Amino acid sequence: MASTTTHSVQSDILFIDPPEGEERLWININSDATGKRARNWEQATHNVSIEDWRGNKDIALDTTGFQVVSDKPTQFIKNGEVDVDNYYKESIELIKEATGASRVELFDHTIRRRRPNILEDTPDKRQPVYNAHVDQTPFSATQRVHRHLPVADVPSLLSKRFQIINLWRPISNPAWDRPLALCDFRSVNPDRDVVPVQLLYPDREGQTYSVRYNPNQRWGYFRGITPDEFVLIKCFDSKRDVALFTPHTAFIDPSTPKDAPLRESIELRALVFYD
Repeated sequence: MASTTTHSVQSDILFIDPPEGEERLWININSDATGKRARNWEQATHNVSIEDWRGNKDIALDTTGFQVVSDKPTQFIKNGEVDVDNYYKESIELIKEATGASRVELFDHTIRRRRPNILEDTPDKRQPVYNAHVDQTPFSATQRVHRHLPVADVPSLLSKRFQIINLWRPISNPAWDRPLALCDFRSVNPDRDVVPVQLLYPDREGQTYSVRYNPNQRWGYFRGITPDEFVLIKCFDSKRDVALFTPHTAFIDPSTPKDAPLRESIELRALVFYD
């Protein structure tokens, strides 16, 4: 895991501290009036080293679980507002170009704007997420194919390689404030470090992984990432001899410039298929 980076910071990351036993773990997707999301498990804070991944030549989607793509401005985000339909079309082509996929289906997106005085974390007021997690599990990834694709297409699609990949991009300004930390999959123990958690929506259930602390984990970020760049974050891969997923979380970067604007970003979630 050779690296030429020199910049790194120390910061706290929240990890799951799961209870003993086989209890079914859950968390609500929406917060209550106090800004907290009900759950039946505890968190533990660990101070970790987070290095700047820029200049690291090892970074690749199938190696580390994520990659940055630079010099890709979009004309469909202006003044913090997203032309969703056209941004979707553009992003599908960007994912195909980066991965070689034959088919990409976007199934949702989230815009996050940090607002310190707002406690709500509802669908129209999402804020950065401060706990180490992976958006999908193998179970929920397969359920996503059934949920979002035509019934007739599903058997063929599931018989070949498929992935779920997020395309994450800052909007309006570089993401100096509350940037995104990403964990190199090669430093993860996939049998121990992730814990399935039921995600409770008002009308259904999903499933994500929360991440357990492991001192071997190697965390980093793309410092000062701009709206002309995006990060591909792998959340699932049916191919088992490559990076399977990327733990990630927002964090407080102590080197953030004091006058940095508050974080605003958009993440698209894509089902990615191969012939």
